[in-house]
Amino acid sequence: MAKFFAITIIVIAILSAIPILRHTWVAPEDISTHGGLIDRQMSETMAEAGISFLAAQFILAIFIWKFSNRGPDAKVKTFPGGAKGLVIAAFLVVGVEVMALGIFGVKAWANVYLTPPSANAMPIQVQAGQFAFYFRYPGPDGRFGPLHPELINEGSQNFFGLDPDHDPDSKDDIVTAEMAIPVNKEIHLLMHAKDVGHSFFVRELRVQQDFVPGLDVSLHFTATKVGRYEIVCTQLCGLGHYNMKAYLDVMSQQDFDDWLKKEAAMQ
Repeated sequence: MAKFFAITIIVIAILSAIPILRHTWVAPEDISTHGGLIDRQMSETMAEAGISFLAAQFILAIFIWKFSNRGPDAKVKTFPGGAKGLVIAAFLVVGVEVMALGIFGVKAWANVYLTPPSANAMPIQVQAGQFAFYFRYPGPDGRFGPLHPELINEGSQNFFGLDPDHDPDSKDDIVTAEMAIPVNKEIHLLMHAKDVGHSFFVRELRVQQDFVPGLDVSLHFTATKVGRYEIVCTQLCGLGHYNMKAYLDVMSQQDFDDWLKKEAAMQ
């Protein structure tokens, strides 16, 4: 029975690796300048973790096969170094694995999170709240007006708490429920949550960033293909979490300019 169990472990481990090796689940289309690095890191991570997983299962099966049917008079053997040796070995193995993942991911993540946006990146404010995203663009003056949380009123559609009567920079700000950007233009997102934790995820951009209440979070990227893509919240944020989404429209520069003028006229 024990040997059958050992064989079963090996068979399940091999079968679980086949869909990964065959690329059964293809990644969604990449529309970002950094997506290639992210995808390569994912492949390297899957390879490193997969090899570790298979090795662990094979070793487990070998131990079950070899030591499960010992006779009553069999001598009990101990691992060299005892429990302390096992702990040190596990620490070293896991430490090497974590370090390898860090080395694999340095270039990919640094390109997104550890480098500042360029000076000519387009700023867009993103606000997440139960259960919607809202986006704010600066007007012709290129400046955002200050936020006044006490003035937030969804009934009057003052989602950001703006005070255009007293803040000149707010008079030409443009607030929308959908996000549009020009293709091949670096975008600098200025992100904040007005209530609980949320997340900004666009799978085609290979971007997923949490909103942290009380913190202003910065993120930058460049989209390389015109199209319409879904923005979803991937942090459980309440009963309406399942329906918290918006859309990203990547447009040509001319179409974006026309869209922005139309939105400005509707404010």
